[in-house]
Amino acid sequence: MSQARVLVLDADPLPRLDRLAGRAEVRHSDEDSLAAQLPEADVLLVWDFLSDAVRHAWPGAGPRPRWVHTASAGVDRLMVPELLASDAVLTNARGIFDRPIAEYVAGLVLAMAKDFEGSRRAQAERRWAYRETEKVHGTRALVVGSGPIGRRVGVTLRALGVEVDLVGRTAREDDPEFGRVHASEALAGLLPGADWVVCAAPLTPATTGMFGADAFALMRPTARFINVGRGQHVVEDDLDRALRSGRLAGAALDVFATEPLPRSSPLWDAPGLFLSPHMSGDTVGWRDDLSDQFCDNFDRWVAGRPLFNVVDKRLGYVPGEA
Repeated sequence: MSQARVLVLDADPLPRLDRLAGRAEVRHSDEDSLAAQLPEADVLLVWDFLSDAVRHAWPGAGPRPRWVHTASAGVDRLMVPELLASDAVLTNARGIFDRPIAEYVAGLVLAMAKDFEGSRRAQAERRWAYRETEKVHGTRALVVGSGPIGRRVGVTLRALGVEVDLVGRTAREDDPEFGRVHASEALAGLLPGADWVVCAAPLTPATTGMFGADAFALMRPTARFINVGRGQHVVEDDLDRALRSGRLAGAALDVFATEPLPRSSPLWDAPGLFLSPHMSGDTVGWRDDLSDQFCDNFDRWVAGRPLFNVVDKRLGYVPGEA
């Protein structure tokens, strides 16, 4: 059997693919050379998951990779008609980022409730600033996105004593972890009761812009909003206005419509807003975990076994992820 041809759309540092030695011919591509190399590849590993190159380079008719894997949980940058219409199997990095992102969200909840920023600021000013902070136990969180990341966020917040409502694409009344999962249509009715609103949804046409002025107007003035989904879930100007007007008590964004966030963005100094550069899921060793996951799936692919994390290209996520 001839070796499989694996094409890697690179980012720095490169993936650790030693396990493929002797079984695959690994080639590397940048954005400029991707289109020319795609027709010769059996497998495409989108290691540079922030690149839009696949959108422009995916071939129409003719040879193309039979399997595309992205080293990210989101697949929105790969949702091009030609790829969707092809017979190429698409997989993602589901399972790698769940716990780190959940820890990050829990850290933000604690930081905002306990006003760690205020303590640090007072320390820098050598000022003894006694004050009372908020309880986390007994508050209510609304987690939008019932996939692995949203679920892990919910489980982690529950460990802090937070009551959690979970929203998915469709309602489920017999969920083994949460009992009930609310349908996305129930979002407007749930927002007024939440102290914490966490977006961890996949990006689809239905979820684009879902958090804008109307959603923020429904939230309590004491509520905080956290987005670890995709930047396009949020109408950023509307969030900025909600924070500056006091309509929301605070927010935290780890993802943005444009990344890096432009220096001219008003979000940099919006009151009560924590910003982080798309890093909530990135812990020490995360790239090795991504490499191992791809190699494990490659073992299955070579053996003709079903792949892990197969994305339903009509939905834009792995079934059960929403």
